[in-house]
Amino acid sequence: MKTKLKIDDLAKDLELSILYKGDVEEIDINTSDLNRPGLQMAGFFEYFAVNRIQLFGMVEMTYLQNLDPDLRKERLEKYFASNMPCVLIGRNLTPPDEMMEAAKKYNTPILMSGLTTTKLSHKTTVYLDKVLAPSISRHAGLMDIYGVGILLMGDSGVGKSETALELVKRGHRLVADDVVEIIKLSDNQLIGQSPEIIRHMMEIRGLGIIDVRTLYGIGAVLLEKSIELAVNLELGNPANIDRLGLTDEFIVLLGVKIPIITIPVRPGRNLAIIIEVAAMNFRLRSMGHITAEQLDSRLVDIISPGIADKQE
Repeated sequence: MKTKLKIDDLAKDLELSILYKGDVEEIDINTSDLNRPGLQMAGFFEYFAVNRIQLFGMVEMTYLQNLDPDLRKERLEKYFASNMPCVLIGRNLTPPDEMMEAAKKYNTPILMSGLTTTKLSHKTTVYLDKVLAPSISRHAGLMDIYGVGILLMGDSGVGKSETALELVKRGHRLVADDVVEIIKLSDNQLIGQSPEIIRHMMEIRGLGIIDVRTLYGIGAVLLEKSIELAVNLELGNPANIDRLGLTDEFIVLLGVKIPIITIPVRPGRNLAIIIEVAAMNFRLRSMGHITAEQLDSRLVDIISPGIADKQE
């Protein structure tokens, strides 16, 4: 997947200093892999990952400093002529003058970090994985309940926001209300977050828009959360509900299967408590404790002797 990334956003999100930007506002990125250009500084350009962000560390900088000035200029000239997206420098290492001259000549941004090269590489790769990840938006809410990321789904007006507000009041954390941006970080992991413009806000019919962070404090909100369970709120008495919990149901989001349960919405039901129990039960099931199967096993043990007696 290819995307455009603003240099200012890259610098802000990774806490980088911009040494040179030129007139470049954004760069094209199609991979989260980085290139450490040690071989290129040694003169090997036959295989050069020019489409990647370039990362200079202590090894590359020390090698450059030990090169003859004319050779150093020649290598950097050929290197920057390849038109890579940008260059990152770790450990706050001062680049040689020839590097800055070549960057200005070919209009290539250079950014610097105080992190060690290994930490900067890891931080940048994780960041780019998220930027490049496939994403979708869904009309839903997202809560962190006992450490479980629960996607609250249902038709408009069914009570998702009111239920989420009650859960916040009970000490759980709001991630998103009304719209959830879902990002696929790996083959089996989805991350949900709120659009920035409505982050930490919630619409309550009759009250309007409220700011959950201001009302309940920073501990009541969360920027993002892994989506592990979906809860569908449905009015009335939905048909085909597995009352024992022996059958697992799933929804598929961005190719990832997420367990889903349907909770009927009727007057007098405390949905917040039911969803809390759903979160705790999900954690138990994840550890192999499935109550419905235990009950089924007990019933089989009780029934089996009776069947055996009749056969005799």
